Amino acid sequence: MSLPLSPSDATTPAEVDPVVVAPRPVLLLVDGSSYLYRAFHAMPDLRGPDGQPTGAIHGMVAMMKRLREQVAAEHAACVFDAKGPTFRDEWYPDYKGHRPPMPEDLRAQIEPIHEVVRLLGWPILEVPGIEADDAIGTLARLGEQSGHRVVVSTGDKDLAQLVTEHVGLINTMSNESLDIAGVTAKFGVPPDRIVDYLTLMGDAVDNVPGVEKVGPKTAAKWIAEHGSLDGVMANAGRIKGVAGENLRRALDWLPTARRLVTVKIDCDLTGHLPGWPALEALALRPVDPDGLLDFYGRHGFRSWKRELEAQAVVAAPAPAASPAAPRARDSGGTGDLFAAEAPADEVDPPSSGRYDTVLTREQLQAWFDRLRSAPLVALDTETDSLDAMQARIVGISFAVQPGEAAYVPVGHDYPGAPEQLPLDEVLALLRPWLEDPAAAKLGQNIKYDTHVFANHGITVRGYVHDTMLESYVLEAHRPHGLASLAERHLGRAGLSYEDLCGKGAGQIPFSHVDIERASRYSGEDSEMALQVHQVLWPELEAAAGLLDVYRRIEMPAARVLVRIERHGVLIDAGVLARQSQQLAQRMLTLEQEAYDIAGQPFNLGSPKQIGEILFTRLGLPVKKKTATGAPSTDEEVLQQLAADYPLPARILEYRGLAKLKSTYTDKLPQMVNPSTGRVHTNYAQAVAVTGRLSSNEPNLQNIPIRTAEGRRVREAFIAAPGHVLVSADYSQIELRIMAHISGDATLLRAFAEGLDVHRATAAEVFGVPLDEVSTEQRRYAKTINFGLIYGMGAFGLAQSLGIEQKAARDYIERYFTRYPDVKRYMDETKAGAVERGHVETLFGRRIVLPEIKGANGPRRAGAERQAINAPMQGTAADLIKLAMIAVQQAIDDEGRASRMIMQVHDELVLEVPEAELDWAREALPRLMAGVAQLKVPLVAEVGVGANWEEAH
Repeated sequence: MSLPLSPSDATTPAEVDPVVVAPRPVLLLVDGSSYLYRAFHAMPDLRGPDGQPTGAIHGMVAMMKRLREQVAAEHAACVFDAKGPTFRDEWYPDYKGHRPPMPEDLRAQIEPIHEVVRLLGWPILEVPGIEADDAIGTLARLGEQSGHRVVVSTGDKDLAQLVTEHVGLINTMSNESLDIAGVTAKFGVPPDRIVDYLTLMGDAVDNVPGVEKVGPKTAAKWIAEHGSLDGVMANAGRIKGVAGENLRRALDWLPTARRLVTVKIDCDLTGHLPGWPALEALALRPVDPDGLLDFYGRHGFRSWKRELEAQAVVAAPAPAASPAAPRARDSGGTGDLFAAEAPADEVDPPSSGRYDTVLTREQLQAWFDRLRSAPLVALDTETDSLDAMQARIVGISFAVQPGEAAYVPVGHDYPGAPEQLPLDEVLALLRPWLEDPAAAKLGQNIKYDTHVFANHGITVRGYVHDTMLESYVLEAHRPHGLASLAERHLGRAGLSYEDLCGKGAGQIPFSHVDIERASRYSGEDSEMALQVHQVLWPELEAAAGLLDVYRRIEMPAARVLVRIERHGVLIDAGVLARQSQQLAQRMLTLEQEAYDIAGQPFNLGSPKQIGEILFTRLGLPVKKKTATGAPSTDEEVLQQLAADYPLPARILEYRGLAKLKSTYTDKLPQMVNPSTGRVHTNYAQAVAVTGRLSSNEPNLQNIPIRTAEGRRVREAFIAAPGHVLVSADYSQIELRIMAHISGDATLLRAFAEGLDVHRATAAEVFGVPLDEVSTEQRRYAKTINFGLIYGMGAFGLAQSLGIEQKAARDYIERYFTRYPDVKRYMDETKAGAVERGHVETLFGRRIVLPEIKGANGPRRAGAERQAINAPMQGTAADLIKLAMIAVQQAIDDEGRASRMIMQVHDELVLEVPEAELDWAREALPRLMAGVAQLKVPLVAEVGVGANWEEAH
């Protein structure tokens, strides 16, 4: 069976114009099963008016709409897996045997997804007994034979075997396109060897074993050396090492593996596509606006419903195939899909708006007048650096309404660049508006742009919205970059930075980007941010708790963080240099001791060599294995072995010192800003789902303080002359939150009476008077207290304390007997999380737990542990942010010279003039305790010193 020939193929060679060859029409095939899973996991837990899940539906609609806009195709199909077993299950009963069942929330969205895909004009194909891949493979070959250019939209590497001169892949999630060269570059083998490649590696997702310990590099290397899988098998006796032995053991299995990973291209599709085998069976149809209006209304998609209602003209049928190839931009260095057939004037996807390039004073004045009169302006900067403290402006863009933006280039310096307005002149005109708190502005990651303008002496005021933080509050577990937000909420994709500048060693600075393309890129950023805000803001307004978190915590915290980052912290490079030298000497000693114990030199940084020494030469017991079957030498294993054997202890200490030296004592002096003489960390706000800040470049939160060497690093963080460092740290904050949330009378009483809560727990669990609790009993109680609030079970507690599981279970039972409301809280929280799919902090922050429902045992158990701890950890994160805001407000209101310089976990660190020390000692505990009223006292402990370590 074959598809009818296209007109271009019906032409005889004598009739073909020697210059102009008719382009092949496009057949677009969508891996629908891949799409719906990606949509489900990419979207938040959205619900329709009837309470049914709609996140996957929303994501599917956005992706299908965008794909149809990007790829000009006459014919298409969205292909889904059908229910029930396939022929591969008959060949191999364990095929896909370990896959968890489809989550119930996704299963409930399958029928609506099929309905809306049809309403969007897509033919749907679902064939019982075969997989979607096989249906796609069959259509791809028939399409190619009929003269089509076939585009397969998928994220599945298995389909790379289908790529030919006229069949290519695009991945809309990563903007990657793959032709023959692209497949070869990405996998190391051409498309016609992908089956061999997959056979050797196996497919863990589908539970198809390959050759043990053979990964992508080895598979590609063997195929390159021996030509094919058959060549590898024929030469199995010559391949040396463990991998060669494993290959020989797998020889009988490999033909079955090859059969399983081969996509069929000759399936009978009769009866599964109306009108098949006529080409019209795959014709893209016009969207059904009336049906979509009804569908959007039923499922609560208000924005799309309004968009349809506002259109004066019903959407026309999909355009006929054009010479332009799909413009999915490549992130893997392979070039545009079928670029040779695409006209040179369509390098970028079609623009969704009008973007002015401002090159004259008249244009700038006109836009400035618009900015002053607009109720809300989206603002963005283009710079020469990602380092916010050192970045300089190359251009500025604004948007005041969807579909329209302006870009003011000021620093493009490539040969032939048009004359631009001077930066100083542009900033002088904009300054009054930028610094006006009444001029409402929004941005994407406003903290960065605030720093950039500050580098030019401008203090931006009036930021009222940040789309990154709106997304973070609404759906903390999703990505919050503008590209992700635009795709997720608008179904749009703009130019990427790599599209303009390239990547890797060949990347050019933004100042070398053609101004017209830069205008398009930056204009899109501003204009898409404005549109994303228009989608997210109504959702925030409709959720009072989340709106409060956004307005009361996240937006004010962003402004405080700018000031903390900007001030920075002084570093004593001499102290760090001495510490580096001492660490190096100790590492040399440890290295020699390790050699002596092992009986030979080896690389202490090589897991493979460590494994050979520990388990082959010394015969130490194997505690666990890696995914490839090799004995693991990770930190957990070495910790277990170190209790009984000296070599693992030496290796652990060496690793710890090496990391300390490379990450801190060597690196920190290199990170001092030459303009300020200080280190300026970046506090990422939109990373941790619990609301905690994440410090990076450098990471001040991960300095290891359990060792003396780690604690000494803090000695290098010093106060300026005439100042001291003051550390204010919430005391046992998560246990206090547990007492408040659970309402447990015994725990509340311990805190109310100011008791040592770990000693009090020990007295309860071990049944001894408070004053007779031993140091060991207190240590056990402390582990139990903190372990249980992290959802630790008997196994984890036994490992932490080095005791039998039965004893750990007894301790837990005694604990819950004495603290029954803690147990009640844990049970109710888990049950509520399963029902709602999320938990909340005391302040209303929502923490979504995607794997609390539908995931397999270990993943679900992990989500349940997170459900117990997340409300406490998230509430603690909210408290420290509120404390930062309160302290900064007091400093400003009182005109103090003290400055916050660090936020680490539950601690604030300030650089305080000696004259304000008494104020700091009194005010910090009061301010930090006053940000919330709990059932137990909030206590902040204050320490003072010339350096950070002394302040503890």
